[in-house]
Amino acid sequence: MTTQQKPILPERVFDFDALVHEDRVHRSLYTDPAIFDLEMTRIFGAVWVYLAHESQVPQPNDFVRARLGRRPLIVVRDSNGVLRALYNRCTHRGATVCRQDRGSAKAFQCPYHGWTYLNTGKLSGVPWPEGYSCDFSRPEFNLMQVPRVESYRGLIFATLNADAPGLIDYLGPVRRPLDEWLDRHPGGALEVREANRLKFNGNWKLLYDNSADGYHVVFSHRSLLMMENRFQEGDGKGMSYYKDSPDTGPVKLYSFPNAHHFKDKRDAIPKRPGALWAIEGLHPGMEHYEAALRRDFPDRADAFLDLASSEPVNINVFPNLHILGNHIQVSEPLSVTETATTWYGTAVVDPDGELGDALGPVNALRMRTQEQFPTFGEVDDLANFEQIQAGLAAEEDAWIYMHRGLGLPERYSAAGDGTTIGPATDEVFMRDYMRVYRRLMQTEPNIAPTRDVS
Repeated sequence: MTTQQKPILPERVFDFDALVHEDRVHRSLYTDPAIFDLEMTRIFGAVWVYLAHESQVPQPNDFVRARLGRRPLIVVRDSNGVLRALYNRCTHRGATVCRQDRGSAKAFQCPYHGWTYLNTGKLSGVPWPEGYSCDFSRPEFNLMQVPRVESYRGLIFATLNADAPGLIDYLGPVRRPLDEWLDRHPGGALEVREANRLKFNGNWKLLYDNSADGYHVVFSHRSLLMMENRFQEGDGKGMSYYKDSPDTGPVKLYSFPNAHHFKDKRDAIPKRPGALWAIEGLHPGMEHYEAALRRDFPDRADAFLDLASSEPVNINVFPNLHILGNHIQVSEPLSVTETATTWYGTAVVDPDGELGDALGPVNALRMRTQEQFPTFGEVDDLANFEQIQAGLAAEEDAWIYMHRGLGLPERYSAAGDGTTIGPATDEVFMRDYMRVYRRLMQTEPNIAPTRDVS
């Protein structure tokens, strides 16, 4: 059974052709609550949205809370092993039925009035049912759930749109960098670990606008670059490769169909074992782990240390998934001017025992290298987002420009799959994703949540 959701109150009508131009977008996209509300249906209700990683729900009955736009969800592997995304909302009076971030449960009981649901979403019990005249076996009393939930190599996505393309088609060419990022791990596997949880007072699109922006690095992250290089002569650590002619440097931007994009910094690093480790900023204790790996694994130590290091990539899957270094970053829109962003750490799994006794030291180093950017770099970005949101309060100055590189075709090349390749300092990715955004905001999706527990 599916139910088509229709607004009770009439929606305001927006002319998105007038709000989104090739070189600029109107400030109202970031400030108007009515546009934000529409985005929750036409963006987050229409496309495949990242929810969680399979390592967070590895066994039957495991669950983790997530959001699809503002919709609170329980991502659960039910008792039969089926991945589901249940609405975290009691069908009685609307209270959330699950208030733990993660765990294992065969059923969820609403703390308000005790209605109980199996982890398939089926209503299984109502206290003192003789007080009701209705038939509780009817499906409208089951938890609502997202109808389409799929996993791509452990990354769990879901969509409410019955007419959305399949997940593989939606990802398209961004699968290549995703595959390369996963395949650097033994067995192509990893586990998601605990996270840095942050929040900023700004619109969710400000984060996506910045997600492949190489223009801001040497200005916004100056203190991070200085910190990473404070114990040595010269600038060889971290993102120092941005300092030398970034317009013509080796860092490249790939803008894909469906608003995804990829900033590839790997060509800025020498192609030799140990090169990634060589640019890691110093942190306490790293020298002891490094010495132990070089002593115990003299022929493989550089490869192990590179595995502990941050992969120099920014992979962005519209609208809310960002893979940076070894992190899985997820953004969650809370209101037109408030966004949560969570940086999940990842650990090497080593399913075939390739690393042996090196696995523990590699993951210990990896944990510490993952502390650096969310703690010392992301705060720079969040400060920028909040200051942009403050600046956009100026109603008379209505336009946000995204025209760097526009009119300079010699800066770009194209691939046959619809990919545009250019400098990481240009705003071509923003122009491309805003074209997709405009199309989506002009299209009513076929929102079709279900209460089917089969």
